[in-house]
Amino acid sequence: MKKLFLTVFAAIGCLFFTNAQEIADNAIGLRLGDSDGLGAEVSYQRYLGDNNRLEVDLGWRTGNSFDGFKLAGLYQWVWNLDGNFNWYAGAGGGVGSYDFDAPINDSETFFFAAGDIGIEYNFDIPLLLSLDFRPEIGFGDFNDDLDFDIALGIRYQF
Repeated sequence: MKKLFLTVFAAIGCLFFTNAQEIADNAIGLRLGDSDGLGAEVSYQRYLGDNNRLEVDLGWRTGNSFDGFKLAGLYQWVWNLDGNFNWYAGAGGGVGSYDFDAPINDSETFFFAAGDIGIEYNFDIPLLLSLDFRPEIGFGDFNDDLDFDIALGIRYQF
């Protein structure tokens, strides 16, 4: 009887403390941050389940003596805070490449592992604003350290 009471109490508690949030099927926009010197990234989010989504970000930069790109993919879990506010956390990784022309000719392709934690506001119109923190650990000759990236995301939901 005691086990049954505890099981029923736990199930009811889970129902009361679980909040449903709406995640758009798709969202596309910009992630404005440092991105390891690449600046703004084109960002796409895809709904996967009740509180899960996939985020893919592509940053690139080209200039007279520098070319580079960085592609990141993150699996995220999303939880409702209050009303239209959500917070999320995720993990993933990616690949990038740099090509320097001056003063020395140097290029590198690297891989990285990344985490992600952030907060977002889902407006009643199809606009999503977010602020996130993404630590990345690079595996390469040039990019072989821990990098902290803080960014503002502006996305259109559809």
